[in-house]
Amino acid sequence: MLFNSLSFFAFFPVFCALYFLTRGRVRLWCILLASYFFYSWWDVRLLPILLAMTWVNYFLGQKIRAAVSDSGRRRVLTAGVCLNLGVLGTFKYLGFLAGAALAVLHAAGLSVPEYALRIILPVGISFYIFEMISYLAEIYRGHMEPSRDLLKFSIFVAFFPRLVAGPILRPQEFLPQLDGLRNPRAASVAEGLEMVFWGFFKKLAIADVVAGFVDPVFNNPFAYSPNTLRVAAIFYSVQIYCDFSGYSGIAIGIGRMLGFDLGRNFDKPYFSTSFSEFWTRWHISLSSWLRDYLYIPLGGNRGSKFATWRNLMLTMLLGGLWHGASWTFVAWGGLHGLFLVAQRLAGKPMERLAAAARLPGRLRSLAAGVCVFSLVTLAWIPFRSSDFASAWHIFRLVTGGSAWSLADVPNKFQVLRDFGLIAALFAFEYLDLRISFPRIFEARPGLRPMAGAAVLLAISLFGVFGSHAFIYFQF
Repeated sequence: MLFNSLSFFAFFPVFCALYFLTRGRVRLWCILLASYFFYSWWDVRLLPILLAMTWVNYFLGQKIRAAVSDSGRRRVLTAGVCLNLGVLGTFKYLGFLAGAALAVLHAAGLSVPEYALRIILPVGISFYIFEMISYLAEIYRGHMEPSRDLLKFSIFVAFFPRLVAGPILRPQEFLPQLDGLRNPRAASVAEGLEMVFWGFFKKLAIADVVAGFVDPVFNNPFAYSPNTLRVAAIFYSVQIYCDFSGYSGIAIGIGRMLGFDLGRNFDKPYFSTSFSEFWTRWHISLSSWLRDYLYIPLGGNRGSKFATWRNLMLTMLLGGLWHGASWTFVAWGGLHGLFLVAQRLAGKPMERLAAAARLPGRLRSLAAGVCVFSLVTLAWIPFRSSDFASAWHIFRLVTGGSAWSLADVPNKFQVLRDFGLIAALFAFEYLDLRISFPRIFEARPGLRPMAGAAVLLAISLFGVFGSHAFIYFQF
């Protein structure tokens, strides 16, 4: 069930009516059953997997707490992590690994019959598996007690606004919110609705709009000119940001309307002036998960410089692989790992060079921001491409020496309109960085409905309506 589908617009009002008419455990059951209904709408065959992983991890949490020794707790944690990753790997990577093995055997001259592993990928499995691993790890570390209430733990795993594409919840932050759940304040409902409207604007009026240019170009990149490929690369960089941050905004906004705080998943990442800053602003719930449960356990930056670079590369490579069973995702993660390593190598020398040249602070920030956005956009090319041949072709032409021009770019009116929408988005985000619209709305409440009406008008004028799936549903 998509947020931008008629089925969701029928489902959500009915759920809200039941939610606000109930109290206590009846309300909790309402949340859980609605979440299972929401998830089953995709494919009811996926529900038993979600149920089984919920129950298994619930009891593993009890076992970690009940173990009488550190070694016993470690064994249960290890078994739990291996089980969760094993399930994730089976559904997400088994076909990929089998295909890679076949390619190696064929290259060696061995005749092996072709076959296909038809394994259905459960929607959202990458997200809820990571949540359950963090649940077990936090109990092992002593940061929280295991949940004694299977109903509440099941809601933590299945809460429908963020079930299929995040944000990735931290158990110690979400589970306490289920205790004594009360109706949200009117201000929270208004804030949540504002986030939902803004999320729909990003999705419908920008991401789905530029997708009309991006998809044909990336589906057949060999048929287009270098400048067309450059426009498509820039547009895709904006598309994936608006699509995913739009989904996150809708999910977090729905949670706010129901009285939940789901944190923040994006914080204007394309205004970053370094790659480390970018990863504190982009997909915050995943980047912080990778930091806390992978990078720091690997050693973080506590060892030598080489060890730190190794840990950065491993974390980003595995972060790329998390997105899907494709070497193009691994390449994307590897590029970001190289960017982070290069920043550590060249960051201070570049700062000294800029200081020696007496460049104004704003000019230095602008140059750094353009550099980060440009390299991030180049890294999105393999992420979006279907294979390395297409990615290399796009990368080679985009970075070639041909002059920039819109003369040979098709659909010029569409391109100029899309650039106008993107410029309006970035202008709004820049102003929000400088003056903070939420504070203005608090000081002048009458402006909030006017802003909401303006966003709805923009959606109606520019939005693409057709229940286009969110990009991150495939991960």
